[in-house]
Amino acid sequence: MCDEIDLDIDQLPPELREREQWVCWRSEMRDDKATKVPVNPATGGFGSATDSVTWSDLNTAVAAVESDDADGIGFVFTDDDPFVGVDLDDCRDPETGTIDDDAQAIITQLDSYTEVSPSGTGFHILVAGKLPAGRNRRGSVECYDTARFFTVTGAHVAGTPTAITHRQDALVDIHREYVQPDTASTTEPPSATPPTAARDDASEPALNDEVVLTKAREAANGEKFDRLWRGQTSGYESHSEADMALCCLLAFWTGGDHPQMDRLFRESGLYREKWDEVHYADGSTYGEKTIERAVQQTSEFYDPSPRNESTQSKLETEPETTDVGIDEPNRQNAYLIEKNQLLSTRVSELEATIKQKDERIAELESQLEDLSAEPSAGSGEDNREQEQRTSGSEDNSDNTSLLGRTRRLFSENSK
Repeated sequence: MCDEIDLDIDQLPPELREREQWVCWRSEMRDDKATKVPVNPATGGFGSATDSVTWSDLNTAVAAVESDDADGIGFVFTDDDPFVGVDLDDCRDPETGTIDDDAQAIITQLDSYTEVSPSGTGFHILVAGKLPAGRNRRGSVECYDTARFFTVTGAHVAGTPTAITHRQDALVDIHREYVQPDTASTTEPPSATPPTAARDDASEPALNDEVVLTKAREAANGEKFDRLWRGQTSGYESHSEADMALCCLLAFWTGGDHPQMDRLFRESGLYREKWDEVHYADGSTYGEKTIERAVQQTSEFYDPSPRNESTQSKLETEPETTDVGIDEPNRQNAYLIEKNQLLSTRVSELEATIKQKDERIAELESQLEDLSAEPSAGSGEDNREQEQRTSGSEDNSDNTSLLGRTRRLFSENSK
């Protein structure tokens, strides 16, 4: 658990406590920054806000923290619950408790259950409602309602409701004022629009998040997707290239749906704080621009509608065309690097297996030598016993012959 804020589940709203949508998290350093990685409370393994198998009830999650298997707990938002989380970062002085004016205004306007974040430098607000479409983060304010987990402390802020209240109108106002960019002053660059090859209807994802992950893992290049999803960057010259590779695969399976790609990437092992940093003059974050470029580089997209089976199969097994490079040579180079990495790993495994077999063969040969030596020793003992019996028989024969001669001698003398 973090040093600043201790876990107090007694303060959590009952509507959260009763749901089995809990994960744990563990703090890990990525790019010299602490990142909260989701953990499966039951196994201690990798957790995911899009895989319900890795979720548990509240008691199991708390037990994992108490046994030091995790640093904290988190609640997973889904499409099946009415909750929206509003995350306010870097707005509270952990020493004095002083709150920024904007953060205080948001807390007051939403007027729902609010707690101090694990770091002690921010707040988490939970409301009931529907998150408006558009961006989900700007600056230090972030909102999400599905496929994400909210770190939970139970450090209730005095003066706020102890229950999660319905605040749709206030949520819309907060999103418009603090999250959604001012379209009148900030013009979205034309390149941010997905190409015509992507789905025409981007209002709702063609496939939900769980189906996208399942199809991506079961595809011909599913092993590659799974490695990237778990945060492995081997085979790529930089973390950014690995980010682009995963986004290209996500672009294919989501039909170029920007919000869904962003939502899924945040749950992957590659996600880091850099994703939300503004890196461009037009106000775009690193994550937004990576998604934009991935969609631009993707020439074909998965279409779940019924069509020619052979064409569908080809698309499902060949999203490799959307790889990390900007041009074909770079893509082929990344592919060769990755292939060599896999071959090297396989060779190492085979060498280890051969070494184990050689050791076993040597052990068996030694046992065979020992077994071969034992019968010879036994035969020698048997021979000695036989010789003793033979010798004994000869002695007895001699004794018998002498006795006979003596008796005959005395018999003749008596006559």
